[in-house]
Amino acid sequence: MPYKTFTLRERPDREDDFEQLSDASWPRFLRQQDALGYGQYWPRLFTTWADWQLLIVDEMGPTIAATHAVPVVWNGTVEDLPSSIADILRRAQADHDAGRAPNVLCALAAMVATRFRGKGMSAIAVRAMLDLARAHGLRALIAPVRPANKSQYPLAPMERYARWTNEDGLPFDPWIRVHARLGADIVDVAPRALIILGTVANWERWTDMRFPDSGPYVVPGALQPVIIDRQADEGRYEDPNIWMRHAI
Repeated sequence: MPYKTFTLRERPDREDDFEQLSDASWPRFLRQQDALGYGQYWPRLFTTWADWQLLIVDEMGPTIAATHAVPVVWNGTVEDLPSSIADILRRAQADHDAGRAPNVLCALAAMVATRFRGKGMSAIAVRAMLDLARAHGLRALIAPVRPANKSQYPLAPMERYARWTNEDGLPFDPWIRVHARLGADIVDVAPRALIILGTVANWERWTDMRFPDSGPYVVPGALQPVIIDRQADEGRYEDPNIWMRHAI
């Protein structure tokens, strides 16, 4: 499939494509305000870090895929990994404002347009981020990977799911497998990459479900149960991810 890769800095006219791909890629509840606060930093992706946001464009015109990432300083240890998406952005901003030279690129999202899925575009998107990191002389691409099929196994702990393999020894999950085939290793689990809070009514609207009682609920698209507290009128969801590292 003929395509070209651009940074957002090169194609600012395509900025709206990021939001359109996001709307088509994530469950509605995951597109709400993160309780950890990544929303206050997100707009800087389109200004300060426009050189790190990628668009993969079909030669006929439409955007096939897009990626979000930011450069950060990481000392290479598990202990120094950011704890959440908000923490990634907070660190990137602090490093930038302090004038610290980043040494790794940290992925935030890779989104593929619906009609181009199943055609190898996920791997192309990851390769594009690797190429970007390499072009800037960075030593690694790190990514808090949200496993594609984990929502089918919401009761399995992420620590165990991350290590499941197929008969060929490759990772069971297709998104983890894409990264593994490109040379990435699993480093750690990020148990709370995002935290989504809302009233019971919010959650019923976001999920088209009813929550008659307090307790855990399996929700389509959620990687683990949503916890509903009727007395407090609150639903809480913690989105777990898997840290993976591509050496460059």
